[in-house]
Amino acid sequence: MKKQPPQISEDKIFEASWALLGEDGIEKFSMRRLAERLGIQAPSLYWYFKSKQQLYQRLANQTARIILEEFHAEGDWKAQLSGLAVTTRDVLRRYPCSTQLMMLTLPHEPDLIRFTNRLLLCVESTSLAQAQKLQSVLTLVNFVFYFVLDDYQHQRNFAAIVEERGTEPSGEMNRLLGAMNEADAGLFQRMFKDGLFELMGSDGSFEFGLKLILLGIEQVIKEQDK
Repeated sequence: MKKQPPQISEDKIFEASWALLGEDGIEKFSMRRLAERLGIQAPSLYWYFKSKQQLYQRLANQTARIILEEFHAEGDWKAQLSGLAVTTRDVLRRYPCSTQLMMLTLPHEPDLIRFTNRLLLCVESTSLAQAQKLQSVLTLVNFVFYFVLDDYQHQRNFAAIVEERGTEPSGEMNRLLGAMNEADAGLFQRMFKDGLFELMGSDGSFEFGLKLILLGIEQVIKEQDK
């Protein structure tokens, strides 16, 4: 008699996967722990996904689909690229470890392909060569990915230090900087004391980085159009 698949939906698996990723990060994620959370045996998951890597691919594809659903293409190429970058960041921040999933998986899923195609459509009207268009959107998306990932990792590191030592790491940093000379750490020390490093991960920091990239692309177009 042919075995029947377990009575559980893919949506439930996705929901449980995001919750597990949010609690412990991608490092501790496993199909066994996911099955325990769902109240099923680990082999049951393989009715739906042949491997953990395939599950990662599908989660990344879901992330790309949500980005596309929430993005509204308006304005010129700069406005569209900016809007897509902002939407991508917003979605990645809502789904734990989605940035890592997008970076760890190959774009062998339909919505991941649509996501890249949507990026390319933003610059299709420009005079950039095809290779330059691809490089432009890759530069932009890599900025967004690493910006979100850096902020995520910084928050986790900060929380781990506070939990381990019972105090914020600023005191230790002040002691370290106080022991270093002006030539080695003077500028860093002044910026740290002025709280400038607290801007890392902020909306203002993201907007400034995005502006640099867009102005860079625009400058390349102007130089080529001369």
